[in-house]
Amino acid sequence: MFGAERKGSATLLAMAGPHTLAETERQVTERLSDLTLDYEAMAVVSNLFRAANSVRNHLERTVLAPADLTWTAFVVLWVVWIWEPVETRVIAAEGGFSKATLSGVLTTLEKRGLVERARSTTDGRLVDVSLTPVGEKLMRGLFPKFNAEERAVTQHVEDLGGAAAMLRALTEATE
Repeated sequence: MFGAERKGSATLLAMAGPHTLAETERQVTERLSDLTLDYEAMAVVSNLFRAANSVRNHLERTVLAPADLTWTAFVVLWVVWIWEPVETRVIAAEGGFSKATLSGVLTTLEKRGLVERARSTTDGRLVDVSLTPVGEKLMRGLFPKFNAEERAVTQHVEDLGGAAAMLRALTEATE
């Protein structure tokens, strides 16, 4: 069995699936006990991955699904809301998805009357995206609900500022 440090790490490695945390801990012990690894670093990255997926799934179920939005559609609306007008290439970069994915999402959002595309006034090869008044109204009504769920999922974190700083440091180290 892992030592105290390893035992906690094994528990954090469990992903949502058919195996219990105890089963995962035993399997990690069996598979990795002969390797020299940094189990604390493994725990941070594994827990970050698991937490990000869990929070995303929770927000999709509780806030976005009732608004008939996917996570990607919400990210597009968020980026446009904050930076509008904003070029499509910036939206794709900020959201971390391909231009092809963005194109499909923008088409859907346009059909719903939430965004509009227009040729850039500075460079006709580029496309700018803006929220429509309906899109603006949606984001102004939806985001407080989204933030209420953010508060709910972080209520057990004792030092939110420290947690945010740690996540910023991980982001800066990898970008």
